[in-house]
Amino acid sequence: MKNIFKLLALCAAVALAASCSKSRAEQMKLAENLMIDCTPEVLALIGDQIPVDLAVTYPDGYFHPKATLEVTPVLVYQGDEQVGPTFTYQGEKVLDNYKVVPNSGGTVREHFNFAYDEGVEKAYLELRSVAYYKGRPIAIPNIKVADGTILTQQLAKASGTYTPKKDNYQAVLHEQAEGQVMYDYNSSVIKNNELRSTSVKELQAALEAIAADPRYSVAGTKVVAYASPEGGQAYNAKLSDQRASSAQKAWSQVTGEKAPDNLEIRSVGQDWEGFKEAIEKSNLEDKDLILRVLSMYSDPAVRESEIRNMSQVYTEINKNVFPELRRARFITELDYQNYSEEELVALANNAIDVLDEEGLLRVASIAETPARKTQLYERAVSRFDSDRARFNLAALALDNSRPDAAARYLSQIKKPDADVTNAQGVVALQRGDRKAAADLFRRAGTPDAKANLGLVELLDGNYDAAARDLKESGGMNAAIANILAGDLDAADAALTCKCAKSEYIRAIIAARRGRASEVKAHLDNVEKADATLFQRSKTDVEFANYR
Repeated sequence: MKNIFKLLALCAAVALAASCSKSRAEQMKLAENLMIDCTPEVLALIGDQIPVDLAVTYPDGYFHPKATLEVTPVLVYQGDEQVGPTFTYQGEKVLDNYKVVPNSGGTVREHFNFAYDEGVEKAYLELRSVAYYKGRPIAIPNIKVADGTILTQQLAKASGTYTPKKDNYQAVLHEQAEGQVMYDYNSSVIKNNELRSTSVKELQAALEAIAADPRYSVAGTKVVAYASPEGGQAYNAKLSDQRASSAQKAWSQVTGEKAPDNLEIRSVGQDWEGFKEAIEKSNLEDKDLILRVLSMYSDPAVRESEIRNMSQVYTEINKNVFPELRRARFITELDYQNYSEEELVALANNAIDVLDEEGLLRVASIAETPARKTQLYERAVSRFDSDRARFNLAALALDNSRPDAAARYLSQIKKPDADVTNAQGVVALQRGDRKAAADLFRRAGTPDAKANLGLVELLDGNYDAAARDLKESGGMNAAIANILAGDLDAADAALTCKCAKSEYIRAIIAARRGRASEVKAHLDNVEKADATLFQRSKTDVEFANYR
């Protein structure tokens, strides 16, 4: 803000007060213009401070060589004021250690800060000065140099970002009911005793129970036949096909049901996957060597040859592994309709012990009040030692700005992850320790943590860095950072919702672009949605030219 003041030269006033010499008075009138440059033109909160850069230019002949001048900036607002540092200047002939302003004129520059206080949006900055000549004080009229304080930074969501842990509750559970029959070496005939095997009986019992439970529905049925990986690939492919055919014919005997039209028949051939799994579970002395052969060679013939060369172990494989791979499986794919959310709520109220950890976490997530959420998460902790429940309890505490309570929950998590580190950063942020918070956010490295790091930069007044860190997350904080960094297009693009605060920020963007009709339209939307926020606009310096 550049102000040209037509004032009686300061030192001329000093001289007139000290002497009636007409020639001296005439000499002091030679320079009359005092220029004051205040940056920014409208004060703004940056970080925790309201910074001011002040430049005062004294023209040639203005400053009396034997005068001193004390200048004190004062921020005045709503019945209160903050008094800044006093700067003292001296003429060329004053024997002291203040900044010298020569008689030929010059510019003095000062930087100082005021602290944020309620009401500073209506503040004005004035300079209060006293001149001294031969020990006598001469009062100088107060000079107003700036109006208002921009507080746009305070629109940021400063409580931190964290994402509650999700449950793994499934509305529909996918299950299988399965039985199998075994075949003799090189045979595709199903023996009668196989149709009465334990595996088949268990499948039949499961199917009977499923038929009696309306929550179950059949999603698919299939027969899968295999051959053990011995005797050649082509031969075993044909043998597997024959076993698939015999198993298909035995479907109704095994399941008690007529084979459905959509029964899937699969012939796998040589069962190398089953072989690998069996070897992994075995106690064979050379099992690591066998597994290495399987990983090195993909050709079935080479695999079989290499394994046959291990004569001692091959005998054991032939006796204990291959027989288990000569089989056909009868599989029924099932969908189980899990408890609905309404049923979960009813169970939580009347039979909570029926719920497993995932059910408890889901019903807690949909609970209507924070108090009920807390009860259910605490139950999940006590019953299942649930770290996810502890984390979500910490999130609830942070929602209510209770960082100490959140810290206690987080400290009890047995397997902390990056989300926990980020939440610990939010704890530090809510406690006011932005440096510690930033360190934790950097360690966490999650998308939430990056957004929080951008928030710290925003609150510290590092707007360019904040805009970079908040670019991916977008939203109101990103918009505010970009406004304050001077990129209005990026600020506009960061806003996605039509909520009251986003509309308020859009009004600020429009005001800075000089678009009066857009300012009005956005503020009209704010007034409809949030009367308190709209009231803020009446004193917001951003809209000083649009009232």
